[in-house]
Amino acid sequence: MMLSNTNLALSSSPCPSFSCASDSKTASIPPFTNSCYLSHSIVSSVSLRHRLLHLRVHQQTHAKIYIKPKRSQLRVRCAANEPPKIMISGAPASGKGTQCELIVQQLGVVHISTGDLLRAEVAAGTEIGNKAQEYMVTGRLVPDEIVTAMVKARLSIKDAKEQGWLLDGYPRTAAQAQSLEQLGIRPDIYIVLEVPDEVLIERCVGRRLDPMTGKIYHVNSFPPSTEEMKQRLITRPDDTEDKVKSRLAIYKKNAESASTAYKNIMRKVDGNRPKEVVFGEIKSLLSQMQDEKVKSAKSSDGLTKSRSSNLAPATKDKFRGIPTKLNNIPHSREIRKYFYDDVLQATQRAVEDGKTRLKVEISIPELNPATDVYRIGTLMELIRIIALSYADDGKRVKVCVQGSMGEGSLTGMPLQLAGTRKILEYMDWGDYDAKETFIKIGSIGGKEVEEEDDMFILVAPQNAVGNCIIDDLRAMTDAAGSRPVILINPRLKDVAGSSGIMQTMGRDKRLEYAASFESCYHFRLLYYAGTQYPIMGALRMAYPFPYEVYKRVDESPGKERYVMLSTFEKQPNPDELNDSFLDKPRKAKDTSGIWGFINALLN
Repeated sequence: MMLSNTNLALSSSPCPSFSCASDSKTASIPPFTNSCYLSHSIVSSVSLRHRLLHLRVHQQTHAKIYIKPKRSQLRVRCAANEPPKIMISGAPASGKGTQCELIVQQLGVVHISTGDLLRAEVAAGTEIGNKAQEYMVTGRLVPDEIVTAMVKARLSIKDAKEQGWLLDGYPRTAAQAQSLEQLGIRPDIYIVLEVPDEVLIERCVGRRLDPMTGKIYHVNSFPPSTEEMKQRLITRPDDTEDKVKSRLAIYKKNAESASTAYKNIMRKVDGNRPKEVVFGEIKSLLSQMQDEKVKSAKSSDGLTKSRSSNLAPATKDKFRGIPTKLNNIPHSREIRKYFYDDVLQATQRAVEDGKTRLKVEISIPELNPATDVYRIGTLMELIRIIALSYADDGKRVKVCVQGSMGEGSLTGMPLQLAGTRKILEYMDWGDYDAKETFIKIGSIGGKEVEEEDDMFILVAPQNAVGNCIIDDLRAMTDAAGSRPVILINPRLKDVAGSSGIMQTMGRDKRLEYAASFESCYHFRLLYYAGTQYPIMGALRMAYPFPYEVYKRVDESPGKERYVMLSTFEKQPNPDELNDSFLDKPRKAKDTSGIWGFINALLN
């Protein structure tokens, strides 16, 4: 038996001010039932498949928002006892007030602003209000313990407990955040609106107040409708450029310290866009938040569906073996899901460990373009699952497909990538409109990297005859900096040009760059040399574990299993694979001369 790298079915080609407690508009909560329906006209303009948005809630139920026109109230019937808990932060004039209104209208949560609370307590003459007024009349800041006590008291009221709450602009400092943590008050999500300083200053300096109505206008973006109104507008004392800059400096200092308590649930939103666009992203974040709560509840309650023993997740302690019948095409849904999960978990572990230049190499029959059963849909589904997993965590993911290369008769792209851009554009990217919000489709190149991108997934980047993708790929990784770049089934070895120039000029540099990507997942089937049947075994690696060599063993008719033969810290070469199957002792590698160089290339 002879196994070689060229006959292992190895392919690096593509695989497939606002409402308070007394606000009459606050929605009432009917008795809990076993289902959850939520409707409101404010979101009737949202385009969703079948006009349905899934909103999952904590516990065992799946909540659904049925968007129906001509309804003025938000109705919630839900068996879940964990309503939304939201904090939002933003600099003066960041649009935070507008977004709070929209969130309240969307979810029916109770809006809580510490400024409103202070004024209400003072007006009511409560003990807390009287203490606060002693500070306010002398121009001093109200101590944290007083404000925190007011917040705690407000959150303990029935409507906040049942409907959920939106805490606006509080906590402002690390000490306030710590006080809330000690009281057990923690949000599900911490939203931060980000707007450039120059935009904030222009918004503030251009604001005008109508002293008769209390309404706020802006000289450019929202002027009054009549000349009479324009004449009576005044500038608020706080809205001078110097004072605005001072307020911004204070906000930044405090916000940075406060946000440290919520790093793992903090989601930053670009507020320098139309309010509808900003709210669309916030709404997606809130939908994801509910999804995560339901996943967490299912996990803790042991409700996750069990899987077949040979389709176990890819963590080392749970991994139970390679799935069987891999030459049966098309692959079953269970086999595809096994590999999707295996790749996803390995990739997540690598990214969590701070790896930024990664590659996934998976060559099962449906993801091997050298076979006639290659399915581009399988590759696209794998890409989608990886991208959505990070979008669910609030990451902005750019999925990139290389464009046309070359000139004249060489213009075009590799056959395996033809049409993939269109497929990605028209794919279903989930219930919460992740595409164009958290997931964008792009090309490969330095100009594709934008500041807002958190990570990049590159679909089967590869060289073509007479053309090399390396330069565009290098420009992209340079621009990405420390952000993760993940290659899915790359082919970065040189492809011969008609003149042979591509094989020689700069070859060592190209190979060095290609080798800079660390493998986080590797799977390929092993065959007899020159064949693709029967399957002799498999080679698998899932970060951070070693390469594992498996032998396929026939058992009773129609049954088979994979037995592990050996492990390797580095990818084994053909001789090492053959030795594993023949149960030969390992040989020390000759790292000198031409043989050492060839072994390095093979690895």
